[in-house]
Amino acid sequence: MINTFKRKSLFIAATVAGTLLTLNTLTVAAQTYPSKPIRIVASQNPGGTTDATARAFADHLSQKLGVSVTVENRPGAGGMIAAETVARSAPDGYTLFVGLHSQLAQAPVLFKKPLVDPDKDLIPVAAVTAGGLPTAVRSDLPVKNAKELVALSLKQNINAGNYSLGSGWHLLLTQLMKETGGQFTVVSYKGTPPMFTDLVGKQTDVATGSVISIGPFMHRDDLRVIAIISDRRSTKFPDIPTWAEQGFTSPAFSKLLEYNMMLAPAGTPKEVLDVLTKAAADAATASPKMATLLDTIGSTEPVLVDQPLRKMISEVWPVYRTLTTDLKLTPE
Repeated sequence: MINTFKRKSLFIAATVAGTLLTLNTLTVAAQTYPSKPIRIVASQNPGGTTDATARAFADHLSQKLGVSVTVENRPGAGGMIAAETVARSAPDGYTLFVGLHSQLAQAPVLFKKPLVDPDKDLIPVAAVTAGGLPTAVRSDLPVKNAKELVALSLKQNINAGNYSLGSGWHLLLTQLMKETGGQFTVVSYKGTPPMFTDLVGKQTDVATGSVISIGPFMHRDDLRVIAIISDRRSTKFPDIPTWAEQGFTSPAFSKLLEYNMMLAPAGTPKEVLDVLTKAAADAATASPKMATLLDTIGSTEPVLVDQPLRKMISEVWPVYRTLTTDLKLTPE
């Protein structure tokens, strides 16, 4: 009994000592942060706002912090591959995640066993709006607005390209089918470039993505924008009404605003988070690349940090999760 007690005591003492040593090491490292290159893991392929946001942050952080910042694209599994990569890395501020906040909001209710728990395994640092998302159809589809799209879906199946499992667009489509009885088959892609490539190639009928991702295809006559997913019109498509303006008023059509978020692993020292937050906060005004990105998508919103960031999460994530549960959305 005594030996057992001693062994347990020694084990506890060793565990506590190890924890204190780790914390002390992190604290010391935080005081000299950053002292080596930083890696940003992006959850989408190049060509959309997620990659553009990651690279704008990388450029700005490199300039502000004086170290190299690289971007690694790791799409798949609804953003969870990239999220897990970061969540399982050392919590020292040298590996960061940038991805769609809808992917993080969805994970706990979309997957039975998500690779990470976004509420516990990651810490939000900053967020940048993805802007109003244009919904486009292939040019030879005989519809000019959202109501005509629904009317057609009552007569024939519509193949809808989807840029991310559990995205706001995915939820909108599911809600649309529930409300109207329309027939939509969701075709999932790893990001927006291949999705819009198939749309202009007439492999699918309708798709929604960011202004920046649809941009390369707008000079052609292969697609037509019919609606905007947002709570307001897009300055880049001022003549195109939102879904809500066209009579679709439930939260799925106006409350599922999309942002790209930067997060760090849970356990990252406050001193490191403060450095990252301070550096990210002025990106919209001090970074030419971020300013160009926001101008391209037609946004005047600042980079969200601290209280505005927490407010956005508290208001928008519950909408994603409630709709996912209510609509019984599941991975294909």
